[in-house]
Amino acid sequence: MTGAALLALISLGTVGGAHLLSRARWTWRTPRTGIALWQALGLCWGIATIGALLGLALLPYQSGVLRGLPGLYDDQAALLNPVQVAALLAAISLTGVLLVMLMYAVVRVVRARRRHRALLALVSRSDSAVPGTLVLDHPGAAAYCVPGVRSSKVVVSAGTLELLDEDELAAVVAHERAHARERHDLVLLPFASLRQVFPQFRLVARCLDAVELLIEMAADDRARSGRAPRDLATALLRFAAARPAAAPSGTLGVASHADIPVMARVNRLLEPEPLPRRTRFAAMVAVPIIAGLPLFLLVIPH
Repeated sequence: MTGAALLALISLGTVGGAHLLSRARWTWRTPRTGIALWQALGLCWGIATIGALLGLALLPYQSGVLRGLPGLYDDQAALLNPVQVAALLAAISLTGVLLVMLMYAVVRVVRARRRHRALLALVSRSDSAVPGTLVLDHPGAAAYCVPGVRSSKVVVSAGTLELLDEDELAAVVAHERAHARERHDLVLLPFASLRQVFPQFRLVARCLDAVELLIEMAADDRARSGRAPRDLATALLRFAAARPAAAPSGTLGVASHADIPVMARVNRLLEPEPLPRRTRFAAMVAVPIIAGLPLFLLVIPH
C-alpha cells in the first residue's frame, strides 16, 4: 500500500510541478535544461500514474508492482475485488491510450512530411544566396525545416530573401538547422500526443506551449553561436512584423507560431542572463531524480 500511495502522491506532485514549470521564467535562461526537466516530468507522470493504479490492483499479492504481476497472471486475477479490477483496467487503458496516441502522432507527422517533401521536389529550387537550402517562389515570409532521419530540409521563401539581409538570413537558416540537428520535433511529439489525449485540460496545452518556447530558445542559442545576436533578433522582429503563415504540418518554423512570444526571445538574445551555476546544477540533478523515482518504486517490493 505504501508504494501505491507514494506513486499516487508523485503523480499528483507532477501535476503541481507542471503548473509551476509552465509559469517559470528561469528556464528561459537555460532552455536545454528546461526541456530535460519537462521530459523528466512527463515521464514521471506517466509511470507514476500507471504504477499507482497497478499498485492498487496488486495489493493482494503484497510484493509490489513488478513482483506482483506474475502472481496476477498465475491466478487469473482471482484475488482482486471490484475496486482492484477497476484499477487494473484503468492502468491498462491509460497505457494503451498513451501508446496508441503517440504512435498515431508519429504516423500522422511522417505522412505529412512525406507529402510535403514530394511537394517541395516539384516547386522548390536552389539559390546561391542560401546554399543547401530550398527556396519557394512565394512573396510571403517563411522559413522552416522539415526534419528527417536520413536528411532534413531547410526551406525559405523568396519573400524571406527580400525581407532579410545576408547576416539575418544566415542566422535564420542556422536556427532551422539547429532544429533539425537536435531533433526538436521528437521532443514535441509526446507533448503533442498528450494534448490529443487530454484536449480539455488547459494545463496540458500550457505545457506544450512552454516546451515549444524552450525549443525555439534552444535553437536561438545555437543560431547565435559565432555570430552577432542582433542578427537573429532583428530577423525575428522582421518576421513578426510580416505576419508569416503557420509552418506546414510536421515542420518547425522560425517565427510562425502565433502563441510563441517573439519579444521574449528577442530580449534574451539582446540581454542574455546566464543562470547561476548552483541553480543549473540543481536542475540537472533533479532531472534523473524525477525520472528515476517512480521507476525505483515500481521495482522495489512493498
